[in-house]
Amino acid sequence: MSASLLEQLIDALRVLPGVGQKTAQRMAYHLLERGREGGQRLAEVLALAVERIGHCAQCRDFSETELCPTCANSSRERSQLCVVESPADRLAIENATGFRGVYFVLQGRLSPLDGIGPRELGLEQLEQRLAEGEVQELIIATSATVEGEATAHYLAQLARARKVQPSRLAQGLPLGGELEYVDRGTLSHAFGTRSEFRD
Repeated sequence: MSASLLEQLIDALRVLPGVGQKTAQRMAYHLLERGREGGQRLAEVLALAVERIGHCAQCRDFSETELCPTCANSSRERSQLCVVESPADRLAIENATGFRGVYFVLQGRLSPLDGIGPRELGLEQLEQRLAEGEVQELIIATSATVEGEATAHYLAQLARARKVQPSRLAQGLPLGGELEYVDRGTLSHAFGTRSEFRD
């Protein structure tokens, strides 16, 4: 016996990260009880987004055009290339810093156990960009997880092989944080990678 439309809706909503059975059920009921107009708009926009949004040919970020607005912007500093794991990471850096360089979005991180290697992350494409000679600094902005660190190490080797200076985002204590509330791993890493104090 096939599932009812309501069951199919609940099951479809579970594809979203962090959405389990109960949350999906609440969402479905809300859409049907009070949000039918919003649900219709959501369905239309979602269908258009899935159909029209692809990846930028240069940086692999999400884009509706061949080149995303950042890569198409001729005023960006092309000698600095920041490598991030996801489009969300790129957006966070763009919104929080004054970075005027360009990006390369891996769409993941090295994880051999999950079948994610250099090919899945587009590292051949990145290597070609480095070989062109325009990039002078490769800013590695991967996460501080085991996979993120392995990816950072691989990227640094790739950069050095192409005579490009690799750099890594500083990691450690949060601004305004109290030492007693910082987890042991973060505190240990911050202590081990301390740098000279500058006024």
